[in-house]
Amino acid sequence: MRPTAPALLFACAAMAFGQPSVYTKRLEPALTRVQQEQNLPGLAIGVVEDGRLVYAHGFGVMNINEPNRPVTPKTLFHMASITKLFVGTSIMQLWEQGRVDLDKPVVTYLPYFRLADPRYKTITVRQMLRHVSGMPDVEDYEWEKPQYDDGALERYVRSLTGKKLRWDPGSKFAYSNMAYEVLGDLIAEISGMSFDGYVDANILKPLGMSSSTLLYKQTDPAKLAAGHTRKKNGPVKVVEHYPYNRAHSPSSNLHSNVADMARWAMASLNRGEFDGRRILKASTYDLMWTPDQSGGPATVVGLSWFVSEIKGNSCVLHNGGDDGFLSRLVVFPDQKRAVFYMTNCDFADMKAIDSIVMDNVLSAR
Repeated sequence: MRPTAPALLFACAAMAFGQPSVYTKRLEPALTRVQQEQNLPGLAIGVVEDGRLVYAHGFGVMNINEPNRPVTPKTLFHMASITKLFVGTSIMQLWEQGRVDLDKPVVTYLPYFRLADPRYKTITVRQMLRHVSGMPDVEDYEWEKPQYDDGALERYVRSLTGKKLRWDPGSKFAYSNMAYEVLGDLIAEISGMSFDGYVDANILKPLGMSSSTLLYKQTDPAKLAAGHTRKKNGPVKVVEHYPYNRAHSPSSNLHSNVADMARWAMASLNRGEFDGRRILKASTYDLMWTPDQSGGPATVVGLSWFVSEIKGNSCVLHNGGDDGFLSRLVVFPDQKRAVFYMTNCDFADMKAIDSIVMDNVLSAR
């Protein structure tokens, strides 16, 4: 009998912790060293290979003011912009159902979406997904005065009437969190559900990501890491305002952990299928992972995923960063391998961490 996903994950975690591996022998000491040298409060990492979570580990603490609460693979982190992959997946689900045309203007689905620039009427769903809409970026997330109600996202989209485009839609790349807020509201409008509720019902629950949520008030406080920051050469402090505002759920609000992100990574490597549940057709990943070079060869983006190469290995990826948190997810489809790691601080040298992680992961076999 094929083992269930929970049993499989448990077995793999037991293998990772119970027996020496290339990761426990080499990667773990290296990350321990980095965590100490950079004075990082906490770090968590997971590695998936051939449909298994082969390594999962936590370093440091969830909150520097509570030293007896270590980071573990079950610790929840604010994943920031990795949330955008769930926006892209939601849009593509609706596209598969014939409810969204990627090349129709966004105003087709959101007639109240308006900017102070007549060119907004031509912005397509595909252009927003690829960050070539010409939309500006969010200037103030208002973390210090968060909104929690179902209407927060639509109110934000309706508030954009004074914004102007940077340039003609489709002509240049410019990363836009604002565009993804609009896409999230489009998902809500078409589905008749809140954006957060749609993602929960159509992605998180089908994949068994039971600890993950986009709603801050639904997180388990006992598992939620605090965000940390510091000024140059200053002391590490817990961030004053946790980075949450429901008006910005589509760009930022996924809360997840290593155990759940392993399920997301496996579903991505399996092109939409995990434990007998399918969230997208396999062929849809060809569209999502096909690069567009509208912004030039230096920035290659598919539909919500960035398309790249690391040490000669093709990959798709996304990073995340908000006040107090940084995260990174890298999937190597050809190798059936993925790695993801997250910190509960916004000052980590992610390039240094990335170099160590990729050296170990890509040389593991």
